[in-house]
Amino acid sequence: MPILKMFFSIIQILSALVLIFLVISQTTKSEGLTGTIGGKASSTFRGKPGMDDKLAQITTYSAVTFMVASILVYIMSSSPTGL
Repeated sequence: MPILKMFFSIIQILSALVLIFLVISQTTKSEGLTGTIGGKASSTFRGKPGMDDKLAQITTYSAVTFMVASILVYIMSSSPTGL
């Protein structure tokens, strides 16, 4: 089972790096005082999902992958038999 633990550890590290990159690459929802008072003009019209929406969806998948991998690594590390 050490191979399985190593596999999930690698998945955890890769998903953490992807998650960091995705969060850094996203734009903020309110950019300055203009976004706080009136919001962005493009947010009122909903058409085809843009790059920000796609990045948000990929970020969600990456966060879920990271959490699942973290839980599995913890379970494998804490159990005496190694799962």
